[in-house]
Amino acid sequence: MDQLLWRALPLLVLLISFTLFFYLRDPHKLAEDECSLVPYSHYWISSKRILTSQGFISGSVEINEGKIVSIVEGYGKQGNSVQQVIDYGEAVIMPGLIDVHVHLDEPGRTEWEGFVTGTRAAAAGGVTTVVDMPLNNDPSTVSKETLELKLKAAENKIYVDVGFWGGLVPENALNTSILEGLLDAGVLGLKSFMCPSGINDFPMTTIDHIKEGLSVLAKYRRPLLVHAELQQDSKSHLELEGNHNPLAYKTYLDTRPPSWEEAAIKELVDATKDTRIGGSLEGAHVHIVHLSDASASLDLIKEAKRRGDSISVETCPHYLTFSSEEIPDRDTRYKCSPPIRDALNKEKLWEAILDGHIDLLTSDHSPTVPQLKLLKEGDFLKAWGGISSLQFDLPVTWSYGKKHGLTLEQLSLLWSQKPATLAGLESKGAIAVGNDADIVVWQPEVEFDLNDDYPVFLKHPSLSAYMGRRLSGKVFDTFVRGNLVFKDGKHAPAACGVPILAK
Repeated sequence: MDQLLWRALPLLVLLISFTLFFYLRDPHKLAEDECSLVPYSHYWISSKRILTSQGFISGSVEINEGKIVSIVEGYGKQGNSVQQVIDYGEAVIMPGLIDVHVHLDEPGRTEWEGFVTGTRAAAAGGVTTVVDMPLNNDPSTVSKETLELKLKAAENKIYVDVGFWGGLVPENALNTSILEGLLDAGVLGLKSFMCPSGINDFPMTTIDHIKEGLSVLAKYRRPLLVHAELQQDSKSHLELEGNHNPLAYKTYLDTRPPSWEEAAIKELVDATKDTRIGGSLEGAHVHIVHLSDASASLDLIKEAKRRGDSISVETCPHYLTFSSEEIPDRDTRYKCSPPIRDALNKEKLWEAILDGHIDLLTSDHSPTVPQLKLLKEGDFLKAWGGISSLQFDLPVTWSYGKKHGLTLEQLSLLWSQKPATLAGLESKGAIAVGNDADIVVWQPEVEFDLNDDYPVFLKHPSLSAYMGRRLSGKVFDTFVRGNLVFKDGKHAPAACGVPILAK
């Protein structure tokens, strides 16, 4: 027995040492190690196709402590400061996508989406930063106190960096102290609706409320994002229910004609005259979200830009992918507002994208629970509106964009550089020395089927109108501040994304 104990003693010592090592180890260091799927903070990534701020190169990017510290042209010509190199060969290395129009719905409606599922989906799609909308969570983010609730809810739950828009509603538009408190607390800008939002504690604003908000935002030099639909004399849901089939998409489409967008944008561009240099609202900026109408509404925006107004506009992949003619009856996955319009309108949106008249793209990821989408009933007039799409921003845009001549450089401008500028994210949006190492590695040529076998990390994948599509452009790896947060279908053990607050 004594001999057996003596033989086991070295093993016991080793076991005790091993246990003490992990017990006494700095817990903060342990958490850092779990932030990334690579165990080092100083390394190189290489590829024959790297999109830098100066264009495509064949070469390497040096990353140290979450930042890009050097970029070297010449594939395989890394410096000698570190041996670790991740070689991606022919894969495209590009700035991570920045989606500035996302509803993560937490706190209060985590069953709709939530920080964990939403940011895991973002990472899986090469989206390294999202800016969360102030409504669909409960309560809405319309004050310093409600922003603090959102920040608390996000702790240890975000896999990518997350910024926050605040809400402009009648209550705070008429109370400067509330609005300034919200902006001082760090929201990147404000969002308002010119029509009912569908959320009780996020009421619509008039143009007078918007002007009051812009006067405050001018001092902070942050943008106002506007849902630009203004109800006109068109048939209401109740009127249509008695005369038209609520299971047909066209019935819903007829309730929100392009004239709604045009009327709202007319009021907005009248106000943006004062945002010009020397104007009373100089420093303020109006950004029109999810433009659907590519005719009169877009013409108004183009004219405002020509005269020097501080105004920009986004559209979304679902307006560039789908057309009203192809939406099946009862398939409420396609319901959103403004609505998806006809094929001719879709082609005009693509023309505007390629000509630079539309500034950037966003998902307007607006999830819900299956019960509210009414998939069984198929009632377009009563179903919750919103397209669930955050994980598919990159492959959807590329799959349909390349057919229209979209280049990788244009794709990155629309999804990285321009969104970073809008949200004031100075260290993001480009692979450049000094920037955060926010990077997506993907293969534009690889096709895949978005079916039940494909790993989708959204809370309710079945609600997405993109399910069942064959797409091009598969995301392999995603880096956020140098942490490899997603690789080959797996996420890092810990959620180490950083909340982004304006200063």
